[in-house]
Amino acid sequence: MAKEIKFSLLYRDMWQSSGKYVPTVEQLTEVAPAIIEMGCFARVETNGGGFEQINLLFGENPNTAVRKWTKPFHEAGIQTHMLERGLNGIRMTPVPADVRRLMFQVKKKQGTDIARSFDGLNDPRNLENSIRFAREAGMISQAALSLTVSPVHTVEYYTSLADTLIEMGADEICVKDMAGVGRPASIGMIIKNIRERHPQIPVQYHGHAGPGFQMASILEAARAGAEYIDVGMEPLSWGTGHADVLAVQSMLKDAGFNVPEINMQAYMKVRSLTQKFMDDFLGYYIDPKNRVMNSLLIGPGLPGGMMGSLMADLENNLASLNKWKAKNGQPELTQDDLLIKLFDEVTYVWPKVGYPPLVTPYSQYVKNLALMNVLQLEKGKERWSMIADNIWDMILGKSGKLPGEPSTGIVELAKQQGREFYTGNPQDLYPDQLDEFRAEMQKKNWDLGQDDEELFELAMHPEQYRAYKSGDAKRSFEADLAKRKAEKAAQSAPAVPVDAAVNGNGFQPKRLVVTIDNEEYVVNISYPDGESNGTQTAGASASAVQTDMSPSVQKPVVPVPSSSGEVKEVISPLEGKFFLTKDSSETPLKVGDTVKKDDIVGYIESMKTYNAVAAEENGVVTEICFANGDSVDEDDILIKMQS
Repeated sequence: MAKEIKFSLLYRDMWQSSGKYVPTVEQLTEVAPAIIEMGCFARVETNGGGFEQINLLFGENPNTAVRKWTKPFHEAGIQTHMLERGLNGIRMTPVPADVRRLMFQVKKKQGTDIARSFDGLNDPRNLENSIRFAREAGMISQAALSLTVSPVHTVEYYTSLADTLIEMGADEICVKDMAGVGRPASIGMIIKNIRERHPQIPVQYHGHAGPGFQMASILEAARAGAEYIDVGMEPLSWGTGHADVLAVQSMLKDAGFNVPEINMQAYMKVRSLTQKFMDDFLGYYIDPKNRVMNSLLIGPGLPGGMMGSLMADLENNLASLNKWKAKNGQPELTQDDLLIKLFDEVTYVWPKVGYPPLVTPYSQYVKNLALMNVLQLEKGKERWSMIADNIWDMILGKSGKLPGEPSTGIVELAKQQGREFYTGNPQDLYPDQLDEFRAEMQKKNWDLGQDDEELFELAMHPEQYRAYKSGDAKRSFEADLAKRKAEKAAQSAPAVPVDAAVNGNGFQPKRLVVTIDNEEYVVNISYPDGESNGTQTAGASASAVQTDMSPSVQKPVVPVPSSSGEVKEVISPLEGKFFLTKDSSETPLKVGDTVKKDDIVGYIESMKTYNAVAAEENGVVTEICFANGDSVDEDDILIKMQS
């Protein structure tokens, strides 16, 4: 009898691997019946990872989204699975044990059947609680091997890791080829070893299409004994996403496997709805480069799931870098120039920080470190001059044990900065916090939610949840979407003669206030080919006009004490969002505070890491130039001080 292969649809991950956002709850519930009608999926990935933070950024309640999204699949007898990051839960930073335990209880009650748990360092200590908490909550614990290719990540390494996780109580194993760089033959050998040693343990294979190995890897995984294969579907398959279910089904059927049939009318309906969601607004956050496969990814081994955010980061940092280059009389770089430099630097940096598997959050950390190095080198500075605190935590062992050893240069730099390496259990560094968050909710008269799900959301995503509750998140998202729509409209507009673009008095507007959904936004307009006095060169088109939109809210005026001392400025070292603190344990800087040289005065949140900004001189704070959470450019003045 032919061996049966079952499919799992990665509908959430399809979006995250392509762009920044995932569909709203209304869109998800609209497409769910058609996914069920396809009749070929035993499992659907419904939540986890960055999914809930994205809900909060929309201004949407993620708990409502998960309950409504999982419900139709349960009713149809299709299992749902989530993705969680071990010590980091479903965020980028470590999570207290009591919050992690509550997560599994909440997700099970919301309708999630399977917890796919991975640790970005493959440290079993970080997965032990995940396995235990998932099973306590009544979920299937699926422990993942974070696959990568390096001198230390061998077939024997992963076989031994699977043995350890199964001994800890894992019900299933996922071979998680998050970058799609796993070599097909090696993947087959890993799965074959697991099946021979643990024939009762189901194995699921997850991979990405980007580098080009995936179809061969799927075939090897199936032949080696994998029961479940993760798939995507058009229009978001391939590229940095996943192989399309049509191709996978046809290939495995030809190879003699028993695979489910696909209702093609339903397939086309899901395809059409997905395209509709892209046309509605989600496509504004998908870089076209993420829709193609690229074998250049084999070298750096960066995962498909982060390529959407990577291209957005490149776009922002390229603009900032080219602004600096123009100011200093240097030729500008193209996005491809910067991308190749980044890939080369990732290959250089990765072994020096101990070969962490390139999966969230460590893929972002390595990428961010490499990008910072590239930016510094392009400006004639040295490598390693900007290493965010959470990247240091990874290097120092506070997130888990690195597979390899950091280079002697990195170890020496840590010593120079007075940083100590940690060898204990990472969870011990993060004490329980649920009582603190429960007290905050009671003080603010916030409902703890059904099954304490709102308490969980605050504890897991404090800043995003507070922004959601205040309405700031929704306003910020709507402003950003309005900006992108305006830019696209300007780019597609027909050429406009200069005379038509200029008012009768020869004046071109620089600043407008527009209203979108009863909210006012400031639109700043720049004309690249000339000034706003009517000197723009003939033949310029409306598509050349650049716009910048931001909420029409005036920043509070901070009084500046009179003083005769020298004014000193703290400058932003990079583009991002400015924060005075990175967590609730810190006290924010205020006007009148005395600052000493090397004191931390704030942080720039860029590319999902908080980069500390230190004062270079002593002084008294006279002005804080940006509000908490404001976007800033490189070289913006953040703080003013006087001696």
